[in-house]
Amino acid sequence: MTQTIAPRVRTVVLLLLAAACALLAGAAPASAHAAVTGSDPAQGAVVDKAPARISLTFSEQVAVSDDSLRVLDPEGKRVDAGEPSNVSGTTYAVRLHSGLPDGTYTVAYQVVSADSHPVAGAYTFSIGAPSKTSVTVSDQAADDGVVGWLYGFGRYISYAGFIVMAGGAAFVLACWPRGSGVRPVQRFVVSGWLTLTAATLGLLLLRGSFTGSGKVADIFDLALLGQVLQTKTGAALVSRLLLLAAAALFIAVLFGAYDKREDPQEKRDLTFGLAIGGVVVAAGLAASWAMSEHASVGLQAGIAMPVDVLHLLAVAVWLGGLGALLVALYRAPADAPVDASAVRRFSRVAFGSVLALIATGTYQSWRQLGSWSAFTDTRYGQLLLAKIALVAVLVGVAWISRRWTGRLAETVPASAEREKARVGAGADASGDAEPEVTGDDRTGTDTEADAGEQPDSGPAGTERAAQLARQRAARDAALQKRLRDADPNRFGLRRSVLAEAGVAVVLLAVTTVLTQTEPGRTEQDAKAATSSAASTSPDTGASGALTLNMPFDTGGENGKGIVTVDLDPARVGGNEMHVYVERPDGQAFDIPEVKVDFTLKAKDIGPLPVVPDHLATGHWSANGVQIPMAGDWKIDVTVRTSDIDEVTVSKNAQIG
Repeated sequence: MTQTIAPRVRTVVLLLLAAACALLAGAAPASAHAAVTGSDPAQGAVVDKAPARISLTFSEQVAVSDDSLRVLDPEGKRVDAGEPSNVSGTTYAVRLHSGLPDGTYTVAYQVVSADSHPVAGAYTFSIGAPSKTSVTVSDQAADDGVVGWLYGFGRYISYAGFIVMAGGAAFVLACWPRGSGVRPVQRFVVSGWLTLTAATLGLLLLRGSFTGSGKVADIFDLALLGQVLQTKTGAALVSRLLLLAAAALFIAVLFGAYDKREDPQEKRDLTFGLAIGGVVVAAGLAASWAMSEHASVGLQAGIAMPVDVLHLLAVAVWLGGLGALLVALYRAPADAPVDASAVRRFSRVAFGSVLALIATGTYQSWRQLGSWSAFTDTRYGQLLLAKIALVAVLVGVAWISRRWTGRLAETVPASAEREKARVGAGADASGDAEPEVTGDDRTGTDTEADAGEQPDSGPAGTERAAQLARQRAARDAALQKRLRDADPNRFGLRRSVLAEAGVAVVLLAVTTVLTQTEPGRTEQDAKAATSSAASTSPDTGASGALTLNMPFDTGGENGKGIVTVDLDPARVGGNEMHVYVERPDGQAFDIPEVKVDFTLKAKDIGPLPVVPDHLATGHWSANGVQIPMAGDWKIDVTVRTSDIDEVTVSKNAQIG
């Protein structure tokens, strides 16, 4: 039965990789991490006269280029003038040509969110009255299609390469120092380094097309590559390549000088140095993801980035060590098997990694979801539930592995010696040192030849010697298999570790998709911002009153809601202002403090502070709010929900 194990392992691993790739292929990489929360003019709005500019407000800061905001007339001709600019906070605008005729206009946008993901979309508004338009905007974003799939796959194998390299090296240093001289383990770690290096180079080339045109022809555009190198993501990828050079030196020492050290004190000193250097390099590599993705934006980024680094390191130690253990169990030579003490040490290290994953994962879940409902109401939450279920399965299989580890007693070497003695005794009794060899272990030579027979001289003798050499090699291979598989407990541990590795492959695929999906907190904020017709832009009625709805999230308990500012009559002179605070479900609630500031940047006026009086639950008011001049005013609302939790949200409005 043991002779069929290696093909079975290859088949299972290939099937799992195929399943993981299929999951990635259907992952819809276009999921954006920044959402449009407002626009002026609003989507579908009909305005009396042509605006001087259009503006979009996002849930976070984004990167814009010359063509990020395009405005097209009913004939499909561009009517925007100049480059997009950041007018305030997360609001970006582009000027329009003057004297635009009546009709329906299309606003198309393509930007890159702060966590490196492209965001694209389009909407329409009308001047005077709606009209027919010849403009068609494709629903396919630049990160869809072949380039998007390649970029997603590159992210997957880059994670896998890091886990294999860092986790395999950690397994050797912390659990099985003898493994530094085992060729299959060496190949395992080196393959991780090669995979991560190739994936990083591929991502660097794909990045420009991924966030731009999405065309395969643009992958090797050097001009785009130059632009990528100036971005945060480009800097992170280049930093990863530099750190990989240091990792190559670490691997060379680990499998070179470290393996050859025989003096115990020298080996301990080198182990300590390698451990310190390895942690620094691995943490730097993990930071190359944290500094450019989810952790780098949003709430508590200063805490989230080191937590993300710790999370990725814990994943690498656990899953990468698991892969190294699997290789050692199946491929380590019989004269240097992975012993029970090494397996027990890895079991303890893996348990510590799981505890770190639980702690860091809990924090990340709170930060990215923000509410229990986001688990089921958002795609991010649903994927996170799938990831939690897979982790639970993985921990369950790991518990089975721990049981096999407990049974893998120190009698393993004795079992091997007994098997070796049994084979030797059989050889002495038969006068033939060759054990029974079946299947693939046969060499096709004359099985009746005596292993100790001296070949004749001449061509026939040389051919006979070659046959005997092949025969001895087959005999040694069969003996090594018997020795390696002598303990049934080791065989049981192999199967449970193989099952763990299979679940880990799928878990890594789900995690990769999760990093490309809009966080639940962002998705819910965008829904809250667009749930009211007035949330996307200022709304002026016949009375001239101005209404602004702005979602907020202070990050604390009960810190999410919508603040509404009503200004009547929204003109120069005295105005009456009302402020309403509601939960996302529309229920009014009180908070400790609300402040409003008015700023006219064009004339360098303000901020003009207004502290309204509390009238009723969720309702504040102020009379005689003086607006000294007409213009595009920035209105900042500071919301404090506790002694330490507060946030300022902003919106621009034409007053006067």
